[in-house]
Amino acid sequence: MFAFAIERRDERARAAQLATPHGVVETPAFMPVGTAGAVKAVTFSQLGEIGAQILLANTYHLLLRPGDEIVARMGGLHGFTGWRGPFLTDSGGYQVFSLAGLRTLDEEGVLFRSHLDGSPHRLTPERAMQIQMNLGADLVMAFDECLPLPAPAEAVAAACDRTTRWARRCRAEHRRADQWLLGIVQGGTDLALRERSARELLELEFPGYAIGGLAVGEPKPDREQVLAHLDPILPEAKPRYLMGVGTPEDLLAAVGHGIDLFDCVLPTRNARNGQLFTSRGRLSIRNARYKEDQRPPDPDCGCPTCRTASRAYLRHLHLANEMTAATLLTIHNLFHYLDMFRRMRQSILLGRFKEFREGALHSLSAASGVESQE
Repeated sequence: MFAFAIERRDERARAAQLATPHGVVETPAFMPVGTAGAVKAVTFSQLGEIGAQILLANTYHLLLRPGDEIVARMGGLHGFTGWRGPFLTDSGGYQVFSLAGLRTLDEEGVLFRSHLDGSPHRLTPERAMQIQMNLGADLVMAFDECLPLPAPAEAVAAACDRTTRWARRCRAEHRRADQWLLGIVQGGTDLALRERSARELLELEFPGYAIGGLAVGEPKPDREQVLAHLDPILPEAKPRYLMGVGTPEDLLAAVGHGIDLFDCVLPTRNARNGQLFTSRGRLSIRNARYKEDQRPPDPDCGCPTCRTASRAYLRHLHLANEMTAATLLTIHNLFHYLDMFRRMRQSILLGRFKEFREGALHSLSAASGVESQE
């Protein structure tokens, strides 16, 4: 049911195919974030039209509503949602970071107070596995402790070691052959801790590995160092997933370090706030200069939004709080990301990734800042 095959390497960048029970993912690939089993403001048919291959959903949020047992009775995420492609589920480890004010952590796991109604919910490595087995995603994640950065060295070391202990418990609890369980490398920006975390997880022989605990406050040069350090340590023949990163510049850099899978809320969240990613820099559709602008958001973009809607119309919809605005803007931003990954993959297959990356970074640098393309 599963296979991972590298088609071509271009320096450290890889183009590969990841076969899952619900389809093949051509990597490097970006996963739109569908936290509660849906990507906000867009339908599955729209996601398919713009080239989404695999979606991410979240254990913690689906536990709260509708509940993992309901999802299981409905045929898992695929039967419940109708999405026919692969799913990946996060374990809830990110909420250890993002909901720090609503949780209590100990060696056994985490007690969350629901952000919806304050009700208590206990997540342990075993419970995270049970929920994800109920959800039935193709790729599932070990439960980890994610810290904000910077953090005291002793706290980073403790979280790193606890993540390894929890990974062992996840490995022992997980029992579905139609899922791949990925371990998560932690350790902050401490390269020795990162290496120790990776090597201890390698002993557990996960079918793939994620790099967590980045894009949580650390300087970008430190993130680059971590990725470069882990690149020769992580197995070449297994998929690699960088969690929660990030901007187009971040993604271009990470692909160059041999990362295969990515997710980030940035394109969808920014779209709902009226911020668009374009080939000429970022664009805030709220700006008064677009009140009578008949141009598409990005003249070089082939997405359904740019083919049909003007900046003036999108600005009107957004300022009027029309639901259609979120849909059209989200479609554009996701297309921008997915198209960038399609072009990155093609450049690797042609042996031209360095040229592609340098050209893309030059364009982004020349158009740095919101609306600098004007």
